[in-house]
Amino acid sequence: MLEVSLCNIKLKNPTILAAGVLGSTAASMNWVSRSGAGAVVTKSFGLKPNKGYPNPTTVEVTGGVINAIGLSNPGVDVFIGELEKIERSTPTIASIYGASGNDFAQVASKIENYVDLIELNISCPHAQKGCGASIGEDPNFTAEIVKAVKKTVDTPVIVKLTPNVTDIVEIALSAEKAGCDGLTLINSLGPGLKIDIETANPVLSNKFGGMSGPAIKPVALRCVYDVYDAVKIPVIGAGGIADYRDVVEFLFAGARCVQIGTSVMYKGPSIFNEINLGIQKFMLKKDYKSIDEMVGITHKD
Repeated sequence: MLEVSLCNIKLKNPTILAAGVLGSTAASMNWVSRSGAGAVVTKSFGLKPNKGYPNPTTVEVTGGVINAIGLSNPGVDVFIGELEKIERSTPTIASIYGASGNDFAQVASKIENYVDLIELNISCPHAQKGCGASIGEDPNFTAEIVKAVKKTVDTPVIVKLTPNVTDIVEIALSAEKAGCDGLTLINSLGPGLKIDIETANPVLSNKFGGMSGPAIKPVALRCVYDVYDAVKIPVIGAGGIADYRDVVEFLFAGARCVQIGTSVMYKGPSIFNEINLGIQKFMLKKDYKSIDEMVGITHKD
């Protein structure tokens, strides 16, 4: 009942661990898989090691959290060691980043045999200069990155888009035209700021960070709705998902799958099984036989 196909990859259910949460080690990703996730996304990693920003990197705010990790990672050559230990019974999606098409292509070529899909992170709002959202805000740069990776690997390629643009549909269409196989909407909102009123200083060491959590769900949902109408490739919804009702909304708006991140920080990996049970009960109550029947239903007359 909950099975779904994403870029010709079979998932046992439509819930996916989002990049950045419990995605740094094989052990944590295997834990999430055993807890009911349909797929897992790694923490974003690049060609070379990156220390990221010093602590504090995360702060809670009303409706979610603001974080500025700075894409800390050990580099692709080290991270392959974790990819080798991931249990392949659940599809693995590698989240990768870089500053150029060549960077992305090199990382993708090194890891394509270890993963089922590759997600291009061109949308991190707190990435260091030359990476992240500075790419995803430009339709031409987005297309350049997608083309470089698609020329290099046969593994399906997904692009994770930023909501911090005037027209996300323009970026989505550019990525689709360049050859990507799917889209993830959205990365965190912002950047945002939190100030400590005792010291009058920003709480985060980087001052600014991306906001995630329940408060951004309406924005994410609107982005999915708009992009679903414009593209022919599958859309993955992400942003503020906390229970099965949120998942149903994203499915109705046009998402084929959803990614869950911040809620895992609050509730732990058990949230995947909890949400999937909720979806199943909802489907039985409403007489839906498959996830496919629910995708995009809000767009139907």
